[in-house]
Amino acid sequence: MNVPPRPSPLSMRLGPRPLPLHLATEGWLLQMSFAGLMPASTPSSNDSALSKPIRQLAAERANQSPDTYTQDWHHGLDVVAFVDALTREAKARMDRLLDGVNRYQTHTFKRTRVAPPSIWSHGAASLRDCGGPTEGPAVMVVPSLINRAYILDLAEDRSLLASIAQSGMRTFLLDWGEPCAHERTFSMDDYIIRVMIPALEHIVALTKTKPRLAGYCMGGTLTTAAAVMCPDLISGLALLAAPWDFHARSDASRHFLTTFRPMIEGMITAQGCASVDFLQAMFASLDPTLVGRKFRGFAVRDMATDAAQKFVELEDWLNDGVPLVADVARQCLFGWYSENQTLKNAWKVGDTIIDPALIKAPTLAVIPSHDRIVPPDSAKALASRIPHAKIMTVDLGHIGMMAGSSAPNILYAPFAKWLKELR
Repeated sequence: MNVPPRPSPLSMRLGPRPLPLHLATEGWLLQMSFAGLMPASTPSSNDSALSKPIRQLAAERANQSPDTYTQDWHHGLDVVAFVDALTREAKARMDRLLDGVNRYQTHTFKRTRVAPPSIWSHGAASLRDCGGPTEGPAVMVVPSLINRAYILDLAEDRSLLASIAQSGMRTFLLDWGEPCAHERTFSMDDYIIRVMIPALEHIVALTKTKPRLAGYCMGGTLTTAAAVMCPDLISGLALLAAPWDFHARSDASRHFLTTFRPMIEGMITAQGCASVDFLQAMFASLDPTLVGRKFRGFAVRDMATDAAQKFVELEDWLNDGVPLVADVARQCLFGWYSENQTLKNAWKVGDTIIDPALIKAPTLAVIPSHDRIVPPDSAKALASRIPHAKIMTVDLGHIGMMAGSSAPNILYAPFAKWLKELR
């Protein structure tokens, strides 16, 4: 009998990352369901297996006080049957989750889209030429330092960069890459002063024009600094879900960082970075049940469909993160999220205070109304500080604005139109 070989662990996907955390979260949630059945107070003689919440329910059905409720089981709630049903459902939920994870990890989809050619580099960072007419207005798009840049060019039918180029603009991408050895000592200042601003200067020298500068997520926060420091290098600024008020709807994360700062500092110092799994765990804390819901849903899909492939395609990007080098991680986690330096005009790059009120370039702030990663109020705080900034609200989420099926119509087209019509 020929038994097909199991996939090598190295050929399987590692996500959803960090997998042990997601499985533990699901197990903990199910355990809490069972814990709710444990007796919370001394039970009546006829309902020794009843917990207080279940006694409350049964008492309400019998129109009695929970403290005096003594109905026999067959007149109240059949706890044995209830626990059995709960156990079956818990096992089924965990089985579906594991099945969904397995189907994802072994799916046959492989990304084949090739990165645009690099025309300039500094360390791990590359300035990529994404096409468009050479005589057209130039635009440089800057992604986050945390995630791979190809979210801006995910697929043939979902590529913000291709859309901009096809609208008649010379399009460039600043791809940060993954920190190399000498970049482990980089600060946020280094990424802005030694990489982003020189990349802008290269475009100016190449095209003989001042480019539009666009930043997505954390990339928008970084481009704000460049716009303040080098106003003569850009002709316009576009901010796509760019965070600024890091305390907007983030009380839980802020208190977590304050409480566990010594532990996080120690981890960053020991590893020389904030690891991908740590950053993924932070994002997961925004919606701890999201991964369970997604992968249970994926388990019942037809794996041969386009929808299943798109799920895998996006999950591959989500799990293909980039670590933040130590000083940058400290700036993000403690300078921004804990201390809110940006909103307080206390964030400095070099000797320059990054005050958005100093930006004179025409500015567009695109704010997704369903964004849970960068709450709309966080992005609006930046737009409100920039004189004459225009706000475009889109009915999308943080990742959906780049990779969603409706993004080309809702975001790409009007965004490219605004960029091209700048004078």
